[in-house]
Amino acid sequence: MSGEDNNDIDFGVLDELIGYRLRKTQLVFFNRFGDACADVGISPGLFGVLVIVKRNPGLTQTAVAMALGNDRSAMVAAVDKLEQMNLVERRPSKSDRRSYALYLTEEGQTRYQSIEERVLEYERELQSVLKPGEQELLLDMLMRLTESGIQS
Repeated sequence: MSGEDNNDIDFGVLDELIGYRLRKTQLVFFNRFGDACADVGISPGLFGVLVIVKRNPGLTQTAVAMALGNDRSAMVAAVDKLEQMNLVERRPSKSDRRSYALYLTEEGQTRYQSIEERVLEYERELQSVLKPGEQELLLDMLMRLTESGIQS
């Protein structure tokens, strides 16, 4: 056995672990996301920031990081990159002079729709393997698993 063909590999208990399956699924989705958005320089993480800033203009970097479950230092790098791409801008926060509020730039507003359309198209392709009703069930299960981690 060469070890190159996954059909010949015994994954043991891994195939029974939800976390392992979630990670494998995440890799598939992230790879496909890369195929859909790499040419515009948008990763899943950057897209998450764009969505939150678009829907919640004026949130601080810290609030966006908390909403996405990201480390604050990683958020600084993400916002730096989005600023370099002229999609997001930092403005002094009205409520906390030590913080910056985030807003989409004019270019960010313009480009957001086409980026979102790309993401939704690739999602539809991936969801096509699900049977009717399974998407809602899967999202419900994932949400419950996520929330159970918060309560621990």
